[in-house]
Amino acid sequence: MFYQILLQIFQKLNNERTVSAAYHILRGKRSGQTIQDVGLFQLHNYFGLLPKLPRATFDEAVSTFLQYSWLIMQESGHYSMKKLGLQRAAQTPTFLFDGWHYRGNEHVFFARLSLVVQSLSYQKEGIRSFSPISKDTQVQSWVRAFLQDQLYQSGHLQQQLLDECLRVFATLAVSESNKQLALYRLSGYSLPGWTWQQLSSERKETVLDSQLAFIELLHTLLNEVHATNNYPLLGKIAEEVRVKALLTDSTQQTAYLYEQGYSIEQIVQIRKLKQSTIEDHLVEIAMNEPNFSIGPYVSYEEAEKVWQASKQYQTKKLKALHEVVNDLSYFQLRLVLAKGEV
Repeated sequence: MFYQILLQIFQKLNNERTVSAAYHILRGKRSGQTIQDVGLFQLHNYFGLLPKLPRATFDEAVSTFLQYSWLIMQESGHYSMKKLGLQRAAQTPTFLFDGWHYRGNEHVFFARLSLVVQSLSYQKEGIRSFSPISKDTQVQSWVRAFLQDQLYQSGHLQQQLLDECLRVFATLAVSESNKQLALYRLSGYSLPGWTWQQLSSERKETVLDSQLAFIELLHTLLNEVHATNNYPLLGKIAEEVRVKALLTDSTQQTAYLYEQGYSIEQIVQIRKLKQSTIEDHLVEIAMNEPNFSIGPYVSYEEAEKVWQASKQYQTKKLKALHEVVNDLSYFQLRLVLAKGEV
């Protein structure tokens, strides 16, 4: 699965970026360039999928792609996909990730769920003291409060939670083998969860591929839980897991000033930042805020010219587009690309 995901990302960034751009997207780097790449190349699903991905693991995959003749590398770090690589990318399945809205927080949800299940399992056996599956003190405090709020000692919570889990799993467009990942990762009284090594061995795949299948399952489950009010307990366990503030912290400050009517020049003075930084922020806002208008900076006709040039020359490279539409600044070009086709 990791190779398939990389092929899809490389295909979208083909001839436009270095291989490192894909690495930063998977890690969820909160830089202006990476955030803009996510919007420009529609890579939201993969953003922040693997916040702890080692560079060595990524580089090893790139080396494999080179050996398979899927990629050609340039000295600058840019790359081009060869015909075989493009064919392989076209054969990859559609995944159900939603990295943009979770960014690793799906693991917080499962840590809570795991500890709730473990606690209820031991409570059913009349055992009050046990070694918690999660060592995270925040998770432990959250679960303790949740159990007390739900009057867990009455014995009804176990059945209610089981019913919700069965119902939500029945709706998910995920293979049965992937659904079982959640089951095997759970622990209970005298029943420890499986390690990733055990699971990957059973599934005959790498540990990373098993973990990615698990992440896809959690994203799908969480989106279903958030989409309806049919799962009150799971919805409670999933609270504050979905990312709502999609802008970086600094961009949010610029957005607030912009909404107050301040110009770019005034925001530069107020925030004591470079104009290029404030322009980066506006590009990020254009990408994420549907109601943000680029009209004050670019006319409809100018935006149309940019997209025509992008299609004609099959590129989103700013330098190449600037040579064609040279009456627009790089900032204006970036705004148009970030906002999307007119």
